[in-house]
Amino acid sequence: MGLNATLAMAGRALEVFSAGIQVAGQNVANANTPGYIREELELVPAAPYQSGKLIFGTGVQASGIEQQIDLFLETRLHAATSDAAAAAARDEIYKQLEIQLRELGDGDLSTSLSNFLGALNDVANQPESLGLRQLAVGAGGQFATDIASLRVRIDELRKSQTVRIDQLIDEANRSIDEIVSLNPQISQLEAAGLRQSDAGALRSRRYEALNRLAEIVPIQFRERKDGSIDVFTKSDYLILGGTRQHLEAVPKVDHGIQVQTVRLSKTGSNVGAAGGELAGLMEGRDAVLVGFIDQLDIYASAAIFEFNRIHSSGQGLDRYATTTSEAAITNTAAALNQAGLAFTPAHGSFQLRVTNAATGLTETTSIAVDLDGIGTETSLADLQAALNAINNVSAGITSTGRLQIDATAGYEFSFAADTSGALAALGINTFFTGGDSSDIGVSAAVTSNPDLFATGQGGGPADNRNALAMAEFAEGPLASLGGDSLNAYYNRIVSQVTQGSAGEATIAGGLADFRDSLQNQRDQFSGVSLDEEALKILEFQRSYQSAARLISVIDELFRTLLGV
Repeated sequence: MGLNATLAMAGRALEVFSAGIQVAGQNVANANTPGYIREELELVPAAPYQSGKLIFGTGVQASGIEQQIDLFLETRLHAATSDAAAAAARDEIYKQLEIQLRELGDGDLSTSLSNFLGALNDVANQPESLGLRQLAVGAGGQFATDIASLRVRIDELRKSQTVRIDQLIDEANRSIDEIVSLNPQISQLEAAGLRQSDAGALRSRRYEALNRLAEIVPIQFRERKDGSIDVFTKSDYLILGGTRQHLEAVPKVDHGIQVQTVRLSKTGSNVGAAGGELAGLMEGRDAVLVGFIDQLDIYASAAIFEFNRIHSSGQGLDRYATTTSEAAITNTAAALNQAGLAFTPAHGSFQLRVTNAATGLTETTSIAVDLDGIGTETSLADLQAALNAINNVSAGITSTGRLQIDATAGYEFSFAADTSGALAALGINTFFTGGDSSDIGVSAAVTSNPDLFATGQGGGPADNRNALAMAEFAEGPLASLGGDSLNAYYNRIVSQVTQGSAGEATIAGGLADFRDSLQNQRDQFSGVSLDEEALKILEFQRSYQSAARLISVIDELFRTLLGV
C-alpha cells in the first residue's frame, strides 16, 4: 500500500468524521424539537484491495444516515394513543356532566323538588291561603324551570362536542394532506432507497402528522419501497398510493339538536365509532349525554303525568267557565290511546261537575273512556259528543285539534275522579304542561289564577285532600319508573353518572399511563440525549484529529522522499 492510497484513505476519513460531527450537531440542534427522531451516521469499512499476496483495507465510508426508530413500537404507540385519547374525551364529558348536575350546591333537582313538596305541604295545612297557593305554584314553576334548564345545559354540552368534532375532522384532514405532500418529497430525496439515507427532517414531520392522526382516529401504516407510506383505518384506507380520502361530517338531527356522523369522503365508510378522540367525543355526546337526557326525559315525563293525574281529579277554589286542552290531536277519530298523545290514557272514566253559580247546586256526570280493546274505542270526537250531551255545557274541537269545553252563562264546571288518565293526557285541569324535559312548564291558567290550583276534592275551601295526595306523589313507587319513586329514580341516575365518571377516570388514567410508558420507550430509543451526542462529537473530533495527524505524517514522508 503506497503513501497515495494512505493519503486517500485519510482524506475519506476526514470527510466521514466531519459528517459524523454534522449529524450529531443536527441531533443537538433538534433536542427539544417536538417529534424529532434521532439520526445516526452508519459507518462501514471501505472495500479492500489486493496487492500481491496482501489484502489492504481502504479505510471507512459512510453508508447512510438513518433515523433511529422502532416501527413495531411506533405501531403500538399509535394504538395506545388512540385508546387513551378516546378515554380522555369520554372522561372530560363525564366531568362536564357532573358539573352541570350541580349536586354539590343548592341548584340541583333534588333541592328543587324538595322545595316544591315543602310548598305543597304548606298549602295542605292552609288550602284557602292565596299566598301559600302562589308560593306553591311558584315552587312548581321553579322545579319545571330547573328541569328545562338542565336539559338546555346538557344540549349545550352536546353542541360543544359537535363543534369539537368538526374541528377534529379539519385537523385529521390537514394531517392526511401533509402526509400526502411529504410522501413524494421523501421518495425523491431518498431516490427509492438507492441513496441508503433517510430524509430525516421530512420523515420526522411525517411521523408527527401520523401521531396526531392516530390521536383522532385509529390508524395503521405501511411503508412502500420508495419511502412513501399508505395509511389505513380499521375498516378502510385513508392514503393509498397517490389517492387520499378525507373525513367528512354527515349532519342529522338527534333529540332536537343537529349533530353529525363521520364518514370517508370516497368510500362512505363510517369512521366515527372506530376509536380515537373522535370516537370518544361521539360516544360521550351520543351515549353518555344522550343516555342521561333519555333518563331525564323519563323523570320529567313521570313527574308531569303522575302529578297531573292527581291534579286533574281535584278542584281549586275557583271553577272553570271555559278550558281548552293543552294537547292537540290530528286524527280526532282515532282512539285516545292511539292518537299520538305524549301520555297514554287507559280504560276508565272521569266526572264532570256542572255548578249553578247562583244556587251552588251541582250536577255530576260520569264520562266513560272506553279503551279496553273490545268494540268501539273512545276518540276525541266521542269525548266531545259525550260532553256536549251534558246540560249547560258545550264542547268543541278547535282547528288545531284541541278539546274546548265551555259552560253556559251562569254555570261553572270542575272535574273529579279520573281513573283513566284522559284528563292528564289531554292536558285538562292539569298543573304541568309539556311531555318531557325539553318542554316542561306550568299551566298558564294556574299561573295566572292560583285559585285554580286543585288542592281539594270538592269539599270546600278547607278541603286539602288533593294537596296531601300531590305532596306525597314523589315518594310513592311509580310503574313508569320501574317501581322507583321520583326521588329514588333521580338519585339513581345521578349515582350512575358519578359511578360512570369514576370508572371512566380510572380507565383514562390507566390508558394514559400505558401510552406514556410506550412514549418513554420511544424517547429512549428515538430521542436525543445531549450527553450521548456530546460524547459522539468528542469521539468524531478525536478521530478527525487522528486522520489529520495521519495526513501530516504522510506529508512529512513525502517531503523526506523528495529530499533524498
